[in-house]
Amino acid sequence: MHGAREQIAKTILTWEGITAHPHRFGGTEFRLGQREIGHIHGDTLVDIPFPKKVRDEIVAAGRAEPHHVLPRSGWISFHLRQPADVEQAISLLRQSFELALKQRSRRKTSPGTSAKEPA
Repeated sequence: MHGAREQIAKTILTWEGITAHPHRFGGTEFRLGQREIGHIHGDTLVDIPFPKKVRDEIVAAGRAEPHHVLPRSGWISFHLRQPADVEQAISLLRQSFELALKQRSRRKTSPGTSAKEPA
């Protein structure tokens, strides 16, 4: 899907705290602090980490597929095949972002923890 990577990056980089970095297996990785919320390979594939339970719900609902290399992990893969897929990928990345924000907030407010970024 020509232009998908650029369209997705343009949207995601407007979210507070999100930065883009080269991904170790190619493509662009998006992070909130040190935590990856997902990455995109060219204009065709988005991989996103979730807690296993959330990943299972997403896959069961038909919103994405198990990760193309690590199918038993919490990661999902989403293929970009048509224009509507860009919005769906952004929605999935937003879900990962919101989970990361919640986790970050819990770590900052838990007794005995510091206000450091999650590792």
